Amino acid sequence: MISIVFKLLLYPFCEMKIVLAYSGGLDTTVSIRWLKETFKAEVITVTVDVGQKDDFKKIEERAYIAGASKHYTIDAIKEFANNYISYAIKLNGLYEGVYPLSTALARPLIAEKVVEVAKKEKADAVAHGSTSKGNDQVRFDLTVKALYPDVKIIAPARIWSMTREDEIKYAKEKGIPIKVESSKYSIDENLWGRSIEGDIISDPSVEVTEDAFEWTKQIANNKEIISIEFSNGVPTAVDGEQMELHKLIGLLNLKFGNHGFGRVEHIENRVVGFKSREVYEVPAALGLIYSHIDLEKTIYTPTELRFKKYVDQLWSDLVYQGLWFEPLRETLHKIADEMNKWIAGEVRVEVNNGSFRILGRKSDYSPYSEKLASYNKGWYPSDEMARGFIEIWGMHSLIARRVRGL
Repeated sequence: MISIVFKLLLYPFCEMKIVLAYSGGLDTTVSIRWLKETFKAEVITVTVDVGQKDDFKKIEERAYIAGASKHYTIDAIKEFANNYISYAIKLNGLYEGVYPLSTALARPLIAEKVVEVAKKEKADAVAHGSTSKGNDQVRFDLTVKALYPDVKIIAPARIWSMTREDEIKYAKEKGIPIKVESSKYSIDENLWGRSIEGDIISDPSVEVTEDAFEWTKQIANNKEIISIEFSNGVPTAVDGEQMELHKLIGLLNLKFGNHGFGRVEHIENRVVGFKSREVYEVPAALGLIYSHIDLEKTIYTPTELRFKKYVDQLWSDLVYQGLWFEPLRETLHKIADEMNKWIAGEVRVEVNNGSFRILGRKSDYSPYSEKLASYNKGWYPSDEMARGFIEIWGMHSLIARRVRGL
């Protein structure tokens, strides 16, 4: 069998088989024809449905017109919710305390599905549309290397040196149909969030204009109170109605987003070594994580809570940095499962005019005691008990001050 490296060297004379992660956008559509012509390759496209609002039939048609020999559309919405998003909730996944990892979380799943097709098709290489400036190249490449170490990885946008205008010109010259996209924004969307990029918002001093947003338009003017029930750290019901996780997330994206809640705008430290201005719409993600954090504070001991915050930050960093297959990530999932056994209960929240407020919470596992906490009734420590506690509690600090002459 001819090796992949040998095929790359002799591509004008030897046909390769390449499986391409295909979004249907400009970069990956142009990639189909470019891969065919550059490597004299058969190109098989794979589109993974992780909850984005796309016409998958049109995406398939576009792939074939651009030159794909075969196309796969894979429904991975439930898998994304149950195996990925569930841990983003259990582990309060907020990169740098802000970003709910919507794009980052989906990349290893998409890459895994592409690898499955590549193995099935006995492909020589897998390809993706990431650029050399983005984080996604790290996530795609590392996932492929973990699951299919011997396969060649090709990233056309890292090779061809075409600008966006060059790509559009190339597509027109080749008669390739491209998705009609906003001239201002580049959008990446899935069940967990919507990422908005583009030169018009790259200046961090300029306010993001309203036309960039789609999920968080202000539709309802009146406040809405919503009840969210959790079991084992995962939301299971909204306003008393039990539902599957992916459906619950879709519902809360609509409910929270209709009140203008869920916008994130911040300066993000990218994996690739520079800061970028990032804009996201993540109504369900933020609302569910905030609610989960509140329930944890209600239930965990102070020591558990401090430890869990450290675990959460570690996990968020690993996911953002493309290290889904880092062994520590798998260990953190086991910790999350164990600690979330106790995170069960109900959180009542209010959304109104872009704001989110927790009104109350209750859980059978909460150590909270009104008898202990109330200043008006119940237990009170005696003066002797209070004095003794304070003396022992502050002893380290007071002795240290004295010996240092402070």
